[in-house]
Amino acid sequence: MKILKIFQSCALTVLLSYSLTVLQSYGQEAWTLEQCIRYAYDNNIQLKQQQLVVNQAENNLLQSKLNILPNLNASGNYQSGKGKVLDMETLQIVTGSTVNNFNGSISSGVTFFRGLVKKNTISYNLYSLLADMENVEKSKNDLSINIALYYLQIIHAQEQLTVAENQLASTLLQVNRTATLVDAGSVPEGNLFDIQSQAAREEVQIVTAQNTLEISRLNLAQLLDLDARTNFQVVVPDFSDLDISDLFTSIDEIFATAETTLPQVKAAELNLKSVEKQLAIQRGYRSPSLSLSGGYSTRYSSMAKHPANPSEAYLFMDQLKDGVNSYINVGINIPIFNGWQVNTNIKNARLNVLNYQYQLQLTKNTLYKEIQQAHADAAASLKKYFASTKAVTSMEEAFRYTEQRYEVGLMNFVDYSTAKTRLTAAQSDLLQAKFEYIFKTKVLDFYNGRKITL
Repeated sequence: MKILKIFQSCALTVLLSYSLTVLQSYGQEAWTLEQCIRYAYDNNIQLKQQQLVVNQAENNLLQSKLNILPNLNASGNYQSGKGKVLDMETLQIVTGSTVNNFNGSISSGVTFFRGLVKKNTISYNLYSLLADMENVEKSKNDLSINIALYYLQIIHAQEQLTVAENQLASTLLQVNRTATLVDAGSVPEGNLFDIQSQAAREEVQIVTAQNTLEISRLNLAQLLDLDARTNFQVVVPDFSDLDISDLFTSIDEIFATAETTLPQVKAAELNLKSVEKQLAIQRGYRSPSLSLSGGYSTRYSSMAKHPANPSEAYLFMDQLKDGVNSYINVGINIPIFNGWQVNTNIKNARLNVLNYQYQLQLTKNTLYKEIQQAHADAAASLKKYFASTKAVTSMEEAFRYTEQRYEVGLMNFVDYSTAKTRLTAAQSDLLQAKFEYIFKTKVLDFYNGRKITL
């Protein structure tokens, strides 16, 4: 049976090559879901960009607080000229002499009241900062869900590959049995060719499953921005004691939790508060403003004459001392008419508040719809899982009966192949249903305020 030996050699080569790949892969450390999520939090470029927005908001908040403090400015000016030069001391044109002038001053001012504009600006920047921080958390949540989905796709692909390998192993045993029957003259040699063709098709299924697994690994590695050339592996959790329950929390209860915990709702609420403060800022520009300012200055001129003795040199320090001038100013500014700009800004700010009220309600409505969909998906996946479990159980019993009849020649190959194809399809559907149930329930748990874990 030279053909049989060649065929078995090819089949074993397929299984062996994949086994070697697996052994090499597991030489590297496998990643848990928690490690994947933590790595993404630390290295995702979009999250880093959003964090920069948060940092800018922090700077704006700090600056608005510092704007309450008085300002303080100093200035100095030194001028040396020859020819027709204005003497700043006498305010006369001096011709033919070098004139040196110096002026120095220091001033400060503070606004005591302006309709609480500065206070409301601080509040506006604070709410904007908190909203930006919640947006970062929203992005983290979205990233976590995507990672969990890709992670489960890898595990699903691995189990699909295991099913395909088990199917091939079973068929290879059938190849050996059929070859023995052919040698004994119990069945025609055509039966052996048929079962060998079945095994060949299952080899193709293994290759397809291997490719699907590698693509699933590549998808997660790319999502994490890992080097795609590395042989990325994940830890497979133990799903043997998978808790299958149809006792889902009601939609309204989940929404009540999500409404108070999820960052997208918090961000919408904070954005509304920030624009309400923006409206208060615009209203503040209607109010009079009260300010206080003061200054201190002095000067020097090389052409200045000593006031007590004009023939005596008027020293630099003496001039600075004698030329001191200081002032203090209390001012009030009352806005009366400025092209209706203040009123226009107030009207626009009111419209902005109304817009963000709509946005908050839209965010809640969208969240409720998402929870409704997630609840329906979880319930549907559970029904599919139960139905698939029953289908596999009945298909396995039917196939055992079919296999026994085929081995003793009471069933043709076409019926045998059809039964095995149905069993494989049922097992594949069960795997798909199982991981759909796991993912859908994890999404539902997420809305219910639980972290995504496996």
